[in-house]
Amino acid sequence: MHGNARLTPRGRLTLVLRIAAGRPVAHVAAEMGISRPTAYKWWHRFEAQGVAGLVDRSSRPHSCPHRTPPALEAQVIELRQATKLGPVRLAARLGLPASTVHRILVRAGLSRLAWLDRPTGEAIRRIHTTRPGELVHVDVKKLGRIPPGGGWRTRGRSADTHHKRHNVGYAYLHTAIDAHSRLAFTEAHDDERAQTCAEFWHRAQAFFARHGITVDAVLTDNAWAYRYRTFNTALDGIDHRYIRPHTPRTNGKVERFHRTLTDEWAYVRPYTSEPERLAALDDWLHTYNHHRHHTAIGGPPISRINNLPGHYT
Repeated sequence: MHGNARLTPRGRLTLVLRIAAGRPVAHVAAEMGISRPTAYKWWHRFEAQGVAGLVDRSSRPHSCPHRTPPALEAQVIELRQATKLGPVRLAARLGLPASTVHRILVRAGLSRLAWLDRPTGEAIRRIHTTRPGELVHVDVKKLGRIPPGGGWRTRGRSADTHHKRHNVGYAYLHTAIDAHSRLAFTEAHDDERAQTCAEFWHRAQAFFARHGITVDAVLTDNAWAYRYRTFNTALDGIDHRYIRPHTPRTNGKVERFHRTLTDEWAYVRPYTSEPERLAALDDWLHTYNHHRHHTAIGGPPISRINNLPGHYT
């Protein structure tokens, strides 16, 4: 509806109620500043469909005789998934206008390569949630620890440091992130055993509870730690969902968070030791949750949280 529209759905309801009260259509139309044919149109729709008929209809035609045949559309989609080529090159192969190929790819959700699973060519289906706590993604990121004095980012890739092995092991970053708000909780541990995962979940659940979030479901990969009874007991009745084997994109929100975590915290600057890097983790998480603008939600994660008790039920 454009900004200068005479009638909103509420105005249309006012129109038909005045006519239903017995007033002449011409008089009501003059009062509303519209033509008689327009007033009759909304009156007839109200008579046929009730209040539901006062809402704008789609401008899409019921049929489109000139639309590309389904068999040819299927051929475009199949070739896109197999070759990952763009509309111009696909059009050259199939003898179609590039604009037609582009429209077909848009309808199929394949117009951007970032939306495709590269190995299979299938469109990546996003998991959409409507409120905080509806689904929480959980995963572990293994990160090489920084040796005393710093790694190659601090000391350089000279021959004596590049080939020298430091037996410092790995830090395991356990993360739980709310799918709707992207509110995240991360801890660094020495392993990813079931007991560690279970204890982490207790603290993560308490973190979400402090923000007024009740978790309904948890999504994890198929790691043994998440399949043990220890972790599932810690969930205490929360619905536990697993991703399809070898399909990490299903858990994409936490995977993307870990990429942001490594880019903006773990490797954003040279650290001289692992304790120095870990000391910066809490401050970065606060910035991520409360201040960092998240492009997918139009603000920081905290902007999607409402702490009023019972608001999200």
